[in-house]
Parts: sequence; C-alpha cells; structure tokens
Amino acid sequence: MLELLAHGLSNRDIGRRLYISETTVKFHVRNIMRKLSASSRAEAVYEASKMGLI
Repeated sequence: MLELLAHGLSNRDIGRRLYISETTVKFHVRNIMRKLSASSRAEAVYEASKMGLI
C-alpha cells in the first residue's frame, strides 16, 4: 500500500488495484499515517522511505 501511495494513487485507485473497498483503503492509510506519526500522505511516504520501507 505504501508503494501505491508513493505513486500518488487515490484511495479509489488503490482499492481497485488491491481488490478492496475505498473505505478499507482509508482505514489502512490512516493506520499507516498514525504508525509513522505523519500528518499527510506525502509525509507518510517520506517517513517510510527514510526507514527503508519503500
């Protein structure tokens, strides 16, 4: 999911690629942002890349 966020995909597009609902994507994105202490999707991607996760 982080890689798809890094490519700038919307929640809807991520859901389509992973065959999950947009609501499920939102849930996971929120959890990722919380775990990375990020306040935006871009910051989450930045933090994840610093940690070597993507």
